[in-house]
Amino acid sequence: MRARTSAYEQGHDEGKSLSTSAFQLPDRLRAKADPSLIAADEEHLAAIGRSLAESVAELERRLEQTRRRTGGGGQDALDRDLEIHRLTARLRTLRRFALDLCLGRMVGAGDDGEVTYVGRLGLTDSDGRRLLVDWRSPAAEPFFGATHGNPMGLVSRRRYRWTRGRVSDYWDEVFTADGLESNAALDDQSAFIASLGSSRTSRMRDVLGTIQSDQDAIIRASSRGALVVDGGPGTGKTVVALHRSAYLLYADPRVGHHRGRVLFVGPHRQYLSYVADVLPSLGEEGVQTCTLRDLVPEGAAATSEPDAEVARLKASVAMVDAIEPAVRFYEEPPTTATAVSTPWAETVLTPDDWAAAFDAPSAGTPHNEARDEVWDELVTILVDKFGSDASPETVRGYLEQDGELRAVLNQAWPLIEPTDLVGDLWSVPAYLRRCAPWLGRDDVRRLQRADAQAWTVSDLPLLDAARRRLGDPQASRRRRRAEALAAAEQAERAEVVEHLIASDDSEMHLMSMLRGSDLQGALAADSTLPTADPDLLAGPFVHVVVDEAQELTDAEWQMVLARCPSRSLTVVGDRAQARHRFPESWRERLARIGLDRIEQTSLTINYRTPAEVMAQAEPVIRSVLPDANVPTSVRRSGLPVVRATTAELARVVDSWLAENADGIACVIGDGTYDPPSSRVSSLTPELAKGLEFDLVVLLDPDTFGDGVEGAVDRYVAMTRATQQLVVLTSA
Repeated sequence: MRARTSAYEQGHDEGKSLSTSAFQLPDRLRAKADPSLIAADEEHLAAIGRSLAESVAELERRLEQTRRRTGGGGQDALDRDLEIHRLTARLRTLRRFALDLCLGRMVGAGDDGEVTYVGRLGLTDSDGRRLLVDWRSPAAEPFFGATHGNPMGLVSRRRYRWTRGRVSDYWDEVFTADGLESNAALDDQSAFIASLGSSRTSRMRDVLGTIQSDQDAIIRASSRGALVVDGGPGTGKTVVALHRSAYLLYADPRVGHHRGRVLFVGPHRQYLSYVADVLPSLGEEGVQTCTLRDLVPEGAAATSEPDAEVARLKASVAMVDAIEPAVRFYEEPPTTATAVSTPWAETVLTPDDWAAAFDAPSAGTPHNEARDEVWDELVTILVDKFGSDASPETVRGYLEQDGELRAVLNQAWPLIEPTDLVGDLWSVPAYLRRCAPWLGRDDVRRLQRADAQAWTVSDLPLLDAARRRLGDPQASRRRRRAEALAAAEQAERAEVVEHLIASDDSEMHLMSMLRGSDLQGALAADSTLPTADPDLLAGPFVHVVVDEAQELTDAEWQMVLARCPSRSLTVVGDRAQARHRFPESWRERLARIGLDRIEQTSLTINYRTPAEVMAQAEPVIRSVLPDANVPTSVRRSGLPVVRATTAELARVVDSWLAENADGIACVIGDGTYDPPSSRVSSLTPELAKGLEFDLVVLLDPDTFGDGVEGAVDRYVAMTRATQQLVVLTSA
């Protein structure tokens, strides 16, 4: 953040003109520095600089004023907090980028040849002149979507490359003959192709300025239903998924007015770390990001399922559905009468009374929270039975202390921990057979284990379903404690009010107003009562994006759908990269899990992996999946794939580090290699998925396994390379 702020401060002088040029082109690009090419841009960028300085100063002033504003309680306090959040986010974005908020410009057709500058955010000056249009607005769509076949009303387009807050290169694309008369600096290489050869870092690089037309069409597609984005390695699926999240929050009314309720699900933590800067750089910080493991507390320590057949059994929707009868087993009313004694009368709760109480909870109320509704109905039934022998308040107060009655309820409708419920399935065969009667005897025996709560990844969908169905076992205790605190606070407040009234000797007896119910409510508005910590990943979310979706089992999809009642999803993946086969179509898979509104689009151009590497990777995947969607590489690196023995590993890595001052490399194998530099990673194929590296060293790929899983792991590992691939095998 400080580096970006320094660049901002260097490029701006508190509202004055830029002290230096916005362009800093290297000597080899001297021709592009011709004033006839960049003078108009210099003037416009200077205006952006002045407006940014004014905007930052104004935002700082408003933020300070808002923070000093003493808010009351309720909606006023909420509005104040929301305004602070909004101003802080905007200020953070402006400080982060400075002039490089500007992505480029486009020139429209027509006599006026309107020039429009496109930015990460919209920006106007103090006179209301539009300096930048937000990249997500309809006005900016041609900047990304125009092609020679469909210019979308453009004559030309210019894209900038920024380095440390200055334009270090730019590229012009001309769509009509008129564009040739606009002093265009034409290149034999587009901005996008040039950017592909740049060195990588541990974070995904900024690609907003080079979004391609096929990607932009997907980013701006409707949020209705499920949109499947199918594409092979390097086609920009992750880029599309991230930018689509930001676009929908800004432009789609079904999503944008629920800011903060978009969920992005990635394959693993390394991946989330890799893409962590992308959404903030797009001006959006309201998207929740996670892995499937993050959705339940047990996910962090869960291990892989050692038995493939057990994993297959747990992967089905039917296994998740077994949670419902497992809970219902603990919601069966007593079938015998229960005697209830009180100081003023005795009565009996009949089986019909119990059944009526057990039917009282509203539909969808979690089991643990529903018990309070059952208890309230039982008390109501008993109050009616006692009639006028005692007041309802007296009866309720006495029954609250009736340990015997509560013991009967506890046995018939116990509070249950999700871990205990699922653990019982894996340790009590009769219980599992009752809840999943379709399982054969051998299946039931296979699913049993010595340590019932030694959680595996395959258990997570069941734990999630159990947690949702059961609810918080401590909710009732917290509610009663909150009610007790509120009652105590109200009694104390009433005592203070009565004291103030009694000691009031004013002529108008103003203190008597404190007895008013409205004022009493105002006094209670700021009461702070203990509440459960919010689960930010519990949902509901208005839109969910799932990357590397080909890996999700049917059971894991239930975790996602439970958080997305709108069924508005972006599903991103590649069937050829599924480690455990993906024989059906996307439409068939998603229909099976319960989705009925599905659109599909494909990305077929590989922007990341050089043709030299893809020539070696393609036969690997086609050997097991002849119809794999292998994309076409758009460039060559000029570096051949190198093959050597594992004894050469140290030399290969050391040589690359010596010859490359920047960039990152990865040794993909069993994950035990100890890298000599922070610029070199050591990962398994599974954990490398979704990432990219300048150099990939494939270590003993024959040990990755046989069949589809082994071939997929080799294919995924090979296609992580953006420059060169080295394959090392044992001698």
